[in-house]
Amino acid sequence: MDLHGYLNRTTFQTLKLSSTPTCSSSRFLSPSLHKTHKFPFPRLTTKALSTSSAAVQTSPTTTTISDDQGGKHQWKATIDFKWIKDNKETVAVNIKNRNSDANLEFILHLYDKLFILQKEVERVRGERNAVANKMKGKLEPSERQTLIEQGKNLKEGLTALEEDLAKLNDELQREAQCIPNMTHPDVPIGGEDSSTIRKTVGSSPKFSFPVKDHLQLGKELDLFDFDAAAEVSGSKFYYLKNEAVLLEMALLNWTLSEVMKRGFTPLTTPEIVRSSVVEKCGFQPRAKNTQVYSIDDSDQCLIGTAEIPVGGLHMDSILAESMLPLKYVAFSHCFRTEAGAAGTATRGLYRVHQFSKIEMFIFCRPEESDYYHEELIKIEEDMFSSLGLHFKTLDMASEDLGAPAYRKFDVEAWMPGLERFGEPH
Repeated sequence: MDLHGYLNRTTFQTLKLSSTPTCSSSRFLSPSLHKTHKFPFPRLTTKALSTSSAAVQTSPTTTTISDDQGGKHQWKATIDFKWIKDNKETVAVNIKNRNSDANLEFILHLYDKLFILQKEVERVRGERNAVANKMKGKLEPSERQTLIEQGKNLKEGLTALEEDLAKLNDELQREAQCIPNMTHPDVPIGGEDSSTIRKTVGSSPKFSFPVKDHLQLGKELDLFDFDAAAEVSGSKFYYLKNEAVLLEMALLNWTLSEVMKRGFTPLTTPEIVRSSVVEKCGFQPRAKNTQVYSIDDSDQCLIGTAEIPVGGLHMDSILAESMLPLKYVAFSHCFRTEAGAAGTATRGLYRVHQFSKIEMFIFCRPEESDYYHEELIKIEEDMFSSLGLHFKTLDMASEDLGAPAYRKFDVEAWMPGLERFGEPH
């Protein structure tokens, strides 16, 4: 079970969104998840689900943009760069606090360059229109020929300028998507060690015998097979066997039924989505060290969380406030590259490439985002308590949020075999 943040201060006015760096002055409804995704700077308007940052205006456009690795997305965020520029210091501090490599100075340089080029395009376009209007009247042949030549030259010049403008706009979009979301004021600043403990429940169990980890238990009880899976699929895949299969299904069914009792609508989701939807949720499927598996020669990806297809569920729709909140609990298989995950702490059924997950997701009014975020973490804590686990809830520090998140709560349980806390879900 993985609960993820909430998108705060957005209005899902036309969830067709644009996406990543975004913010604007339009009032949006906000999806509330467990990892807070508060849309950045002022307020976003979306055309799909933007969990990144920057600033979006209320009229997202659709455009094909190519990336350096050959992928294409059929959308373009209408980013409020003026807000970013006017709040440059605040944005710069947030980039630093999030340990992001976004190059704000370069982004603003591109924005200024784009602004100048747009003015030049408008000037040349105006001249061309003026020439076209002159040709509507009665003219001497020589005068008409002169205007024809002027019009031809202006057309060629305008075409070249518009091509430069499109390329510059694409570059600005790519760079701006690196800007992380703004951060909740209560989030602790720093790395993972700076995360604060919100709650601790129970105490670590004591045993009168040597404790075995799950790898030892699984081998002795014939619960899973990593060797065969490595031959079939590669490392960090697994076969569940015997009682482990029944245990996983029992946990999934129990989780689903418990969350449904709290008014959530159950879903199963597509597990392949368009790359543009992934990006609109604030993730970069083709970025360096991405956790997303992309499908070659297509605009599709495998999902790393049901958060993505649920986030896109109401794309191109206008949600009336009277419909809110919309609460969903979604089952899916998830796929992650787990780039950089290695070592004894990730052995066995930990940081694997494929797993089953239940996701809670709420679309709510912006002013209710904090309330529903607390509801989500309370549901998770109640379920951990029901399982008799010793656990702690963390308010994760700024550098551990990930670009889309505005705030994130993690629940870690005590793992006797490893003698440490970790996310078992």
